[in-house]
Amino acid sequence: MTALHLRGVVLPDGEHRDLWVRDGVISHEPVPGASTVFDGGYLLPGLVDAHCHVGVGPQGPVELDEAVTQAETDRDAGTLLIRDCGAPVDTRPLRDRADLPRIVRAGRHLARPKRYIPGLADQLEDPTRLPEAVAAQADYGDGWVKLVGDWIDRSVGDLAPLWSDDVLAEAIAAAHERGARVTAHVFGEDALPGLLAAGIDCVEHGTGLTDDTIDLMARQGTALVPTLINIENFPSFAAAATKYPRYAAHMTELYRAGDRTVSRAVEAGVPVYAGTDAGGGIEHGRLVDEILALTRVGMSAEQALGAGSWSAREWLGWSGPEHGAVADLVCYDSDPRKDPAALRHPRRIVLDGDVVA
Repeated sequence: MTALHLRGVVLPDGEHRDLWVRDGVISHEPVPGASTVFDGGYLLPGLVDAHCHVGVGPQGPVELDEAVTQAETDRDAGTLLIRDCGAPVDTRPLRDRADLPRIVRAGRHLARPKRYIPGLADQLEDPTRLPEAVAAQADYGDGWVKLVGDWIDRSVGDLAPLWSDDVLAEAIAAAHERGARVTAHVFGEDALPGLLAAGIDCVEHGTGLTDDTIDLMARQGTALVPTLINIENFPSFAAAATKYPRYAAHMTELYRAGDRTVSRAVEAGVPVYAGTDAGGGIEHGRLVDEILALTRVGMSAEQALGAGSWSAREWLGWSGPEHGAVADLVCYDSDPRKDPAALRHPRRIVLDGDVVA
């Protein structure tokens, strides 16, 4: 592995300094013979997509070679760490590829029959077996478990929770006992109180958050990954639901209030991270769009950068540009703190100590 040298303004501290890379890790001390691969711009810790589905395509599960292509697309856009927020494909072989983003897997979605996208989830006929299923996914994944918290219930014609409060409490406790964290897909309002009371660690989408549930998340430190670019699809979801007018009206209202809802969460101090929901209806490689969307709902440019880089890395247990940290860096000519759109044009990408783009 070739020793590397990079020089520029290092974020988040904003200091102009030199970094060296040897044996895949960052050094703040000079490394003799290092090859200079970047000089004179801005260096960020590798970008993070905190809600991504490597292994899912528009028609459902994909073959592993297509999952590799998806990961490469994310990498070439600067995403070097992915929280794979539920996938039906076993992507563990991708961990052997040092040229692909690091993937923190949440295992398979856990849902009820006919209460989620076909082919993507383990469907539990008996909802009381959720704690057992969560324990199995905690052992299978990389420290995360993904629940489907709500989905359309065709018997009522609207979004409805999938799980009872007591089952959620037991299930989330089972994950925590195994050192895993739990997140949940939630569009509407009704599933959130039970999930939060059970101690869930993160909420995906969160369009149904209210002042009360936002305050509770802020007090508990529960994270929110709002997937704003996916919420843009809500009008099409509503338009397709002609048989379920209550659901269609509900999704339309959640969409209309979406930016205000996330803005209130940001103002309240809820930890918010950038996630695209890539896979299915969202193309891979769009993390910059999500970071820009976070500035639209009230985050400063620096906060939004952190939500898609250094803050998200810390949240997921990975380091930034410290001495001895893994060498995952993205380099830019322009200052993304002044214009986050600069993230669209990485000059150099260093992953696991090697230049990959």
